[in-house]
Amino acid sequence: MSTRGKKIFLILTIVVPFLIYCVVYYAPIIKNAPFRSNEFVSLQFKWGVGKDLVNSYDSATGDYQYLNSRDSLVKTNVKLRTNDIIYLHNKANELGLWNFPDVIANRESDLTSPKVLRYEFQFNYKRRSKKVILMSDFNEIPKLGDAATQMKNLVAQTINDAEERYGKEAKGK
Repeated sequence: MSTRGKKIFLILTIVVPFLIYCVVYYAPIIKNAPFRSNEFVSLQFKWGVGKDLVNSYDSATGDYQYLNSRDSLVKTNVKLRTNDIIYLHNKANELGLWNFPDVIANRESDLTSPKVLRYEFQFNYKRRSKKVILMSDFNEIPKLGDAATQMKNLVAQTINDAEERYGKEAKGK
């Protein structure tokens, strides 16, 4: 058998079956992924202390309200761009948001404590939703806390960037 024949035999017996296996195994997983960017519906983000989370954002309506530095409630309308949504979805995948527990808090935490900031973010898709509650004093699993805090910061920064962009557009008109 020639060298070329050996290479063809090797390709047909190892590489081709491996590729077929990959397609058969991974295609349904990718096809049925529960959180796909093209199925994104909306994002809700709330934060504050105690029971009432006064600060909130809803991407479906664009409603955004927050307490400013003077404790005045500011209400505005801010829409996220498609690339903002794709960015947040990809970052959520990268950080493993879908595997986060629903509540990220210390064992003895009071979720309605008037002393600890609480963040809630919810990603809504056509078939499923993922809601995470993050207490700012969480310190039991540093890696999880860092990832959740990073996701919270990304969502907040994206919303603030969109608000800033809307402010510039309104001034330009």
